[in-house]
Amino acid sequence: MKFKTTLLASAIASLVSTAALADINIGVSLALTGPGSGLGLPMQKQLALFPKSIGGEKVNLIVLDDATDPGKGAANARRFVTEDKVDVIFGSCITAVAAAMSDIATEAGTVQIAGSPVGLPAGKDKWVFRLPQSNTVMGHAVVEHMKKQGVKTLGFLGYTDAYGEQWLNEITPQLNQAGIKLVGVERFARTDTSVTPQALKLNAANPDAILVVASGSGAAMPEMGLVERGYKGKIYQTHAAATQDLMRVGGKAVEGTFVVSGPAVIAEQLPDSHPSKKVAVNFVQQFEKAYGPNSRNQFAGHSYDFQVAMEKVLPMALKKAKPGTPEFRAAIRDGLEGMGRTIFAHGVMNWTKDDHWGYTMETGVMLKVVDGQFKVE
Repeated sequence: MKFKTTLLASAIASLVSTAALADINIGVSLALTGPGSGLGLPMQKQLALFPKSIGGEKVNLIVLDDATDPGKGAANARRFVTEDKVDVIFGSCITAVAAAMSDIATEAGTVQIAGSPVGLPAGKDKWVFRLPQSNTVMGHAVVEHMKKQGVKTLGFLGYTDAYGEQWLNEITPQLNQAGIKLVGVERFARTDTSVTPQALKLNAANPDAILVVASGSGAAMPEMGLVERGYKGKIYQTHAAATQDLMRVGGKAVEGTFVVSGPAVIAEQLPDSHPSKKVAVNFVQQFEKAYGPNSRNQFAGHSYDFQVAMEKVLPMALKKAKPGTPEFRAAIRDGLEGMGRTIFAHGVMNWTKDDHWGYTMETGVMLKVVDGQFKVE
């Protein structure tokens, strides 16, 4: 009897082990606290609507707070690959944090889908894919709009971290080609509460326009500082500022601001011919049904697009290998590179082996803050 009992226990343990192996585990690292929480929290809200199963297999989301800290993000990534044995990593929403996670994901042979436009050296992004549009793509929309507005001189006020550096590096050649002169470059830290010295210097340069490179609720502070110091020219913001927080915090100071964005934020304003309209409207309707009118958010849209990608690629990977194995993780990477033209709420994505950004130059949509709301330009 004891022998039979042992056999039964072993059989049950084997079944449990097999069932656990079939679960798809996704590690999520987002800025849920710290200065980047305005980005991470809406992404977390959208993930609460994530399906419980895909391709007939249970999906487990393991969500951790990286506190807007690259060191914490790296620690989260290390836990995901060593303890949780995840099949995919999603995060972070902060560029510097996503960069800190990338080496660990690559070392482990685990796909990292970043919720930020993280730039990596050539050949270093074999396992890293981005959901946000590249700064080059969004910078193209900004520069084209500046040309139409007759902007000839520009000031730059951006973060001291990777996000600010990438925008400066990627937009400068576009400005040169457009004949727009960069007459002042000022930087500030995410944790700064004032940009008075920087605003005074830029005001003294008196450019036709100023590009603010910041994110979430933190994007309002530098613009308010510029306005308070008397700047009267045009102000542009990047896609990291395309949230209601810009208007909630900035109030009247941000009226008239030009903001580049993906199409998800203004879904209903898209022409019927826009390929993303149907998907973007679906995202907005689902999100606002759960969280209330006007709760839509650029970054929540990236979480929605993550779901779109997973629902397309995971069933393909399941045909090749079982979750929890290196073969399954490689099949996910191969699936993302070969998934072809895929309609996202934020545009048309087409990741390939040679392009882990995917969006085209036509992706960026220029918005203007009018009466506290975003309006398509």
